[in-house]
Parts: sequence; C-alpha cells; structure tokens
Amino acid sequence: MTKHGKKYAEVLKMVDRDKTYTPEEAIGIAKKAAFTNFDETVELHLRMGVDPRDATQQVRGVALLPHGLGTKVRVLVFAQGEAARAAEAAGADSVGGDDMVKKIEDGWLEFDTAIATPDMMGRVGKLGKILGRKGLMPNPKSGTVVVAEDIPRAIDEARKGRVEFKLDKTAIIHVVLGKVSVEEDKLLANLTAVMEAVMKAKPSGAKGQYVKTASLTTTMGPGIRLDLKPALSLTSS
Repeated sequence: MTKHGKKYAEVLKMVDRDKTYTPEEAIGIAKKAAFTNFDETVELHLRMGVDPRDATQQVRGVALLPHGLGTKVRVLVFAQGEAARAAEAAGADSVGGDDMVKKIEDGWLEFDTAIATPDMMGRVGKLGKILGRKGLMPNPKSGTVVVAEDIPRAIDEARKGRVEFKLDKTAIIHVVLGKVSVEEDKLLANLTAVMEAVMKAKPSGAKGQYVKTASLTTTMGPGIRLDLKPALSLTSS
C-alpha cells in the first residue's frame, strides 16, 4: 500500500470521503489541495458501466479543451515530401519519416502527440509497442492520421489542447483537464468539453448506467468524488 507524507495527510483533510461535490466545488478543492513545488496536472477519472471485453461497448473519442492543457504541447508529424513541408510550415516541433522511426526505436520520445499521414502508417506501425503503451500511436479514429491538407488543422488542434480518451481494461477512463495553475472557470470549461465528448461517445451496446462514478484528482493529491447529476449535466451551450 502506498505511503503518503505529512503534506498529503494535511490536504486529505480538505476532502470529505463520504461526500460528493459539484464540479465547481471539486475544482476549487483540487487547486487548493495541490501541495508540490511543480504545476500539478488536474485529472478526471470515470468508472464506466460498460464491459471492456465487449467490442460493442468500447468507449473512445477526442475532446478539444477550449482553454488548452496549460502547457506547451510538442507535436511530432510522420510525413514525407509535400506533407512534411506542410507540417514544418504549420509549426510542428519534429517532422520526419524513416529517420524519425529509427530515432524513436533508439529511445527518443521528446513529444506529447504524434500525427501521421496514411502512407506513413506502414512504417509507423512497427512502433506500436513503444508508442501504444504511452498512448502516442497515431490512429484514424482519434483524428491523428490525416491527409497532407489536414495537417495544419491537426497540429492546431493538438496545440490548443486536444485530448484522447479510451476505456481501459478495468472499465475506467482517465483524462487530463489541464494544470493546477489554470483558472477555475477555464478548468470547468475543459471538464465540460470532456464530459460532452464522453457522453457523445456512448456506444450502441452500452446498457444500464453509462457513467457509474466520477472523480477529480491532481498528480499528487487525493481523489475528489463528483456528484454525478451536475457532472453529467455540464454543457457548453
């Protein structure tokens, strides 16, 4: 069992373990409970009422955070020829083909999101074991495999705060909402965008209660349980 220090014990007192909080309350507590000397990440964790073993109940999608992640997103684009030139012109941090594949095979992973053109996927596929484990593998379903003319848009979305979510083997979805330093109203807007995206991604095979529990936490802080009714009612309209 993980041991926590005195600072964690102090911030834990801010959270009533028998209570659920409105999204606004939870965000406020999460910001106050951040006690480290670095800008912690605010995370959303959803326990879903679906079966991760059932192909008709998979939950996966993308949310565009209106206020970004609160940090610079390093974008890598796998492309060649005209597509590579388009990526460079659009401001990608790293662009390459076989050379970039080799570089990653040798251990380089200094990027936060990866985009690829369809013609590069045969080569990028060999990086599945490396990129897949870190959630960095380009995928058509998540909008990170795009044709040359869509590269500028994909890079722009990544820069603004494009986050992917996917059901894991334990039926939980983990999503980053931003940094603790981001203002409360902006974190709430980001949370709203994620909740809307998750609800829209409800699979046809889902039965019963779709979202069972929801909680917010920071990198080192305690979990804060959300009141499901207001959390599921969040809307940007």
